[in-house]
Amino acid sequence: MYAANSAINAYSNTGMETGVFSADPHKLIMLLFEGATLTVSSAIGHMERNEVAQKGKSISHAIAIISRGLQASLDLKAGGEIAQNLYELYDYMTRRLLHANLNNDPEALEEVLKLIGELRSAWEAIGNKAPAAPETDPVPERRAALSYGKA
Repeated sequence: MYAANSAINAYSNTGMETGVFSADPHKLIMLLFEGATLTVSSAIGHMERNEVAQKGKSISHAIAIISRGLQASLDLKAGGEIAQNLYELYDYMTRRLLHANLNNDPEALEEVLKLIGELRSAWEAIGNKAPAAPETDPVPERRAALSYGKA
């Protein structure tokens, strides 16, 4: 049974890694939002079932996605006020996740989940409206990377 689970996990990880390596910067941010959504949702379930260790692990993973993924990818210099506001929002979300973990507060998790959903929807809408890169651009990812921050 363990070998089968290991094989399934390896396959899943390979699929995720392939998606990350082949994604443009816009898609990478979408993957981070999806990961944050999944981990916060998982934390809610673990909290409901009183699974303390798993709850903590899920919340820690969500914090890492938000702080080392979304927040770290912001270019505060190029992004100006919008990037600064997002930075502060990600900081707030991280603090709410810590609060939720320490106080078993499902409402704080729901709040973060709602914020992630709103940001994800806005980011998705931006991607749908972005014009296609010209065929002559040797670095088509550049436009998408500049719209969010660091590539």
